[in-house]
Amino acid sequence: MDAQASSTANSLRVERDADGIVTLTLDMPGRSMNVLNDELTAPFAAAVEQVERDASIKGVVITSGKPQFLAGADIDKVYAITDPAQAFELAQAYKRLLRRLERCGKPVVAALNGTALGGGLELALACHWRIAIDDPKAKFGLPEVKLGLLPGGGGTQRLPRLIGIQASLPLMLEGKELSAAQAKQLGIVNELVKDRAELLARAKAWCLANPKPIQPWDQKNFKWPGGDSRHPANAQMWAIAPSMANVKTYGNYPAVNHILSCVFEGGIVAFDAGCEVESRYFAACVVSRESKNLIHTLWYQLNAINKGSSRPQGFAKSTVRTLGVLGAGMMGAGIAYVSARAGIEVVLLDTTQELAEKGKAHAASLLDAQLKKGRLTAGEKDAVLARIRPTTAFADLGGCDLVIEAVFEDRAIKADVTRKTEAVLPHNAIFASNTSTLPITGLAEASRRPAQFIGLHFFSPVDKMPLVEIIKGRQTDAATLARAFDYVQQIKKTPIVVNDARGFYTSRVFGTYLMEGLALLLEGQHPRAIEVAGLQAGMPVGPLALHDEVSLSLSLHIMEQTQKDYAAEGKTYVGHPGEAVVVKMVKALDRPGKKAGRGFYDYPADGKKRLWPGLFEHFPLSSTQYPQAELIERLMFVQANEAARCFEEGVVTSSADANIGSIFGWGYPPFQGGALQYINSYGIARFVERAEALAARHGARFKPAALLVRMAAEGRRFE
Repeated sequence: MDAQASSTANSLRVERDADGIVTLTLDMPGRSMNVLNDELTAPFAAAVEQVERDASIKGVVITSGKPQFLAGADIDKVYAITDPAQAFELAQAYKRLLRRLERCGKPVVAALNGTALGGGLELALACHWRIAIDDPKAKFGLPEVKLGLLPGGGGTQRLPRLIGIQASLPLMLEGKELSAAQAKQLGIVNELVKDRAELLARAKAWCLANPKPIQPWDQKNFKWPGGDSRHPANAQMWAIAPSMANVKTYGNYPAVNHILSCVFEGGIVAFDAGCEVESRYFAACVVSRESKNLIHTLWYQLNAINKGSSRPQGFAKSTVRTLGVLGAGMMGAGIAYVSARAGIEVVLLDTTQELAEKGKAHAASLLDAQLKKGRLTAGEKDAVLARIRPTTAFADLGGCDLVIEAVFEDRAIKADVTRKTEAVLPHNAIFASNTSTLPITGLAEASRRPAQFIGLHFFSPVDKMPLVEIIKGRQTDAATLARAFDYVQQIKKTPIVVNDARGFYTSRVFGTYLMEGLALLLEGQHPRAIEVAGLQAGMPVGPLALHDEVSLSLSLHIMEQTQKDYAAEGKTYVGHPGEAVVVKMVKALDRPGKKAGRGFYDYPADGKKRLWPGLFEHFPLSSTQYPQAELIERLMFVQANEAARCFEEGVVTSSADANIGSIFGWGYPPFQGGALQYINSYGIARFVERAEALAARHGARFKPAALLVRMAAEGRRFE
């Protein structure tokens, strides 16, 4: 590398200025972001070797030619690894490269022009100084735990030595992503600048001003910020941290414990030994079933959905400018809020101006909470609220591109607002129902243009839940589906597409979890054991508490409506054993759920719910209490099997939609990869065999879907 010369080595541009400062620009061809693989690390290693050998080089600046710095590891490569020795060597090889970089004898500065996550931030941590552009879109963090992994490039060793054990652990255990300002405040980033020109100028200036830097952990007198693992200040934390982690994970996410082990063990050994410890735990994560499931669904399948795999092709991308929302209750107000935050003008309609204004006030309270957290300014709050117009006049819907009704689950009420809305809607506008159970095709009978009628099923609370289930009616056309898909992405939600059926996909399968909890209660299983089984399985809430949340009275209403519909259609209704519990709780015991303050739980004024003691009188304990593993298995199997039936019936047509819908829609355990991936991971032939045994003992609802029997015979799995 002669003075003022430049060269290109595949994915790395190498330039040297007159002062002897070499700038290494990461810029992988054909990719929107740089990722760590051989295509990048090979030329990078060659450049590091040249820096080591060439005495005329006075410093190194590492930056990116793309909008982001470096996203991290190449997930394709990690996902393909099944041999722990290969995973161990992958981590060790990257560490050796970073170790050479930080000990090359020259100052090395990370000029962070954008996001640096995972291995990208680990590269920055191996530099002697880190300068970042203060871009609100840039993110910095070690989010590997979200895919069942841990930082394998020295992150569990450098970060605690840089900012302290207690400050670093939450970042790795939660996978939290920081803004540039937050990273600067914690000491992860040393300086913030306003633009790229200042970034490179400051980086080169630092190199010239600091010719012989040494990393803190390589200094003879190095002291851990806040103490190492043996320090008394950390002793209490180490005594309780594993237990606290287990309370949240129930041991279902091994990467969490592995991260704790890396930091603890690394805190009692030398830096290089700690790095080797990290590589061994990294290897255990890479080959774990949990990581394979998480990557399969929350990386590959989620990315496919976000890129439009379920969207009809051939239609230009559309944007909703004005949205109408019918019903300003919690659901309607939530829809108005997320839409207004996305920049959409919203007409929020209810039967009285007071109710409509109350819906807008709910949006204001959500904005106030964001304001307190520093996630928006007062001006931004005012701008969002200005986009929500409360009204009682259907005529105000005349300029809407899309109208979503979120009124009570009653066919007559929904039909009435549909007719009144369509009387004023532009001819090209679409109408959507937010129903969670009523078939869209039936609701569309009230419409004069059923081709432009669709279901948009939001989940509560709308501001927090990431999923929207798009339901195609029998006459819904492809253009309407494409526009609905675009709207869901416009408000930054994840869309899944399903075909019309009773309960659709999410409500139908979610209901099996609730009802199986009731079946277990009816069989005399201890209610606390049932609740804990749900939590141990990885569900966010136990089935009894969750049933209280969604309301037993609503379950009764849906049951009775379904029975009437079956009778009207001349079909035979086959009930679930758990239905007897619903009827008894609501009609005989007057315990309709949390909203009334009494259900399976009591809800005293102090806010700490507790199981209702009367459960033991009205649902006596059996002398036979099943093993906890059997309770867990039943709760998981009944959901997975119903998801497979939905796939078999064409209600859901892709395993990606089924898996993402199960995780984002009702909280199916992410570490299982979703309802269908659970079957894959369990082994389809083995699942069928076990389901047959459960059916023989507990009823036909466990009978394996015919599709699964065929797949087992053919050796197939869900892709």
